[in-house]
Amino acid sequence: MAMSGGKDDGSPMMEMNTTPLIDVMLVLLIMFIITIPVATHSVDIDLPQPDPNPPPIDQVDPIKNKIVLTQTGEILWNGDAINDGQLVRNLEETKAFEVEPELQFEPEPLASYDLSAKVLNIIKASGVSKFGFVGNEKYRTFNKAGA
Repeated sequence: MAMSGGKDDGSPMMEMNTTPLIDVMLVLLIMFIITIPVATHSVDIDLPQPDPNPPPIDQVDPIKNKIVLTQTGEILWNGDAINDGQLVRNLEETKAFEVEPELQFEPEPLASYDLSAKVLNIIKASGVSKFGFVGNEKYRTFNKAGA
């Protein structure tokens, strides 16, 4: 009976049998994978520690609060510059009041759209329910006759 590709005339096969070579290569590959040490490299990073005594927050007005985004990328809460963490903390404090204060949002005309979207996402995630856009009327133009 002829092997694959061989002749049945009794002449020797001229092709090399690669099955044992593949078997040996697979065994060597498995041994190599098993003997590789597990990668346990770590990068040490000094993370900031939370302040156990945060300063008292007296920026939150129980009636209404205003967020202004400046063209320089600052977030102003009732006129005071704050960062994202302080914004989240202030929003959580507004929800703690018995009657939730109104939150007004007013970006300056040249404020960053990315910053506006980021702040709006923070406000949405906080669950504040009394929210409004203010100041948009000063950018509205009407078509007046003769103007």
